[in-house]
Amino acid sequence: MNNCYSCTTCKSADKPLEGYIAGLPMETSHHRVEGQSVKCGFGLQGVCCRLCSNGPCRITPEAPHGICGASADVIVARNFLRAVASGSGCYIHVIETTALNLRNTARSGGQIKGPNALKHLCELFGIPDGDPHKQAEAVAQAVLDDLYKPDYEPMELTKKLAYAPRLKRWEELGILPGGAKSEVCSGVVKCSTNLNSDPVDMLLHCLKLGISTGVYGLMLTNLLNDVMLGEPEITKAPVGLNVIDSDYVNIMITGHQHSIFVHLQEKLRSEEVQNRAVAAGAKGIRLVGCTCVGQDLQLRGVHYEDIFSGHAGNNYTSEAVLATGAIDAVLSEFNCTLPGIEPICDSLQIKQICLDDVAKKKNAELKPFVFEDREQISEEIISEVLNAYKARRQCVPLNLFADHGNRDTVTGVSEVSLKKFLGGSWQPLIDLIVSGDIKGVAGVVGCSNLTAGGHDVLTVELTKELIARDIIVLTAGCSSGGLENCGLMTPDAAKLAGPKLRAVCESLGIPPVLNFGPCLAIGRLEMVATQLAEALKVDIPDLPLVLSAAQWLEEQALADGAFGLALGLPLHLGLPPFITGSSLVTQVLTEDMRELTGGQVIVNGDAKASANVLERIIEDKRKTLNI
Repeated sequence: MNNCYSCTTCKSADKPLEGYIAGLPMETSHHRVEGQSVKCGFGLQGVCCRLCSNGPCRITPEAPHGICGASADVIVARNFLRAVASGSGCYIHVIETTALNLRNTARSGGQIKGPNALKHLCELFGIPDGDPHKQAEAVAQAVLDDLYKPDYEPMELTKKLAYAPRLKRWEELGILPGGAKSEVCSGVVKCSTNLNSDPVDMLLHCLKLGISTGVYGLMLTNLLNDVMLGEPEITKAPVGLNVIDSDYVNIMITGHQHSIFVHLQEKLRSEEVQNRAVAAGAKGIRLVGCTCVGQDLQLRGVHYEDIFSGHAGNNYTSEAVLATGAIDAVLSEFNCTLPGIEPICDSLQIKQICLDDVAKKKNAELKPFVFEDREQISEEIISEVLNAYKARRQCVPLNLFADHGNRDTVTGVSEVSLKKFLGGSWQPLIDLIVSGDIKGVAGVVGCSNLTAGGHDVLTVELTKELIARDIIVLTAGCSSGGLENCGLMTPDAAKLAGPKLRAVCESLGIPPVLNFGPCLAIGRLEMVATQLAEALKVDIPDLPLVLSAAQWLEEQALADGAFGLALGLPLHLGLPPFITGSSLVTQVLTEDMRELTGGQVIVNGDAKASANVLERIIEDKRKTLNI
């Protein structure tokens, strides 16, 4: 814990939250930024290699090769591929878990909450009409069969899900992936000691991993979750620390694997469990959303209003959520679960339970989710959480922040719910783009970090710049958590938009920033892009559409970005990935990629300058389309 409570904290776009964190009697990640402000120059450039005992080798003008002879280009490309492979592996773990849970749900005759989503998948996969549970099992098995193929055997569903012009280009480049798990393994092998020394080949493998990440880890995870958990519906919802009601037993959930919570959510809704919470002295028991799994629950909030109190914040808000003292337990099952929450949980006697060993926290109880034991596991969790509530609430002080956030964030946006809102066709949106009332579309996606100006600072400032230029913003990831807590997803935010976009938003009663939810929902944005391209009969790179992962954080974000590049989209980053030590890798990603796929990486840490670049790209694409 921090012994100097007046230590400097990093800036935040969320000024009330910044003040709250600065006044906490405990150390958080926001306090530790200053102490880690001096960075390793070799690491920043990606020119440090520690793969063998001859190293670590560091590339300088005086020593342009490692002991083995590897150049800066090789070392940087190798480090980058290793990071993309790791990020892709994370997403493949998520889709594998999701597909297994859907298959088990189907085999056990469990509830299918998204029949329309199931019908859509069956049509895509060519699965005939029949018993819904048999269909759901067939869908899940088709996904698993593809994931487990060897890397030399192309996945079948890619051809059913990918946009035809993109598929053709991927085939031409030789980057159609084989089995997703095998491709991750091949990527790791390829960047090991004294193996591949061709930087371009390694970068092409990154694109291959990006495709399997996007099609399976992103797109299909969302669609399978829709079957099990219900499809998103547009609604207004509370966000921020104000969603935490100390009169209830509160469970904070963090991670990415929403399907793991299906049984627990239904159990919590039962009268028997709610009565047990009342007997313990509370009004009931609720889930508090944090990080991506909280956003996914928020996305489907209309189905769980009785037990879901709302989404509190993103990864770097989680420590503040716990510091309120009103959280009685943390359930984690994947990343964005900061190690820094552990001492806070200990000091406030907050029960920690991990449901997947990939997310095992040092001070937490490991209770792996096993579908066959779901009844027992849910009962054990509920009992332990109630015991924690009774043991801690009388001795732990509360530090609530009831005024934080807002109560009317528009959420539940998906490729299906948005099209339905538009009347069942993309034509109204296309008409607005053609007329110039909406100049273009920007996907502001991905993580939050504490270094690109501070917590959510660049993300929020860039988004304000874009909407002021009549560019509508679609968002997914921890970026959504920051934007919604700063009020940019309320209808009132229309006043921050340019005159044309403002008029559109006010006439439709929508905000200029549309909330697609968790980082997994980047796949939903890509489905929107595909459907718009199909409607216009153009390829995806031709659309007046840009991407920004302004405050990317993790290796998963690099795998996401690789998919964006494979789709041919301009990708803005506020901070460069660790590649600048190689002129070749930098050249391929920022320039040559336009000839390969149509995409490119744009690095700029200034909100206004970045918006200028993205706006020019959109305007150029409008001219090419003659609109």
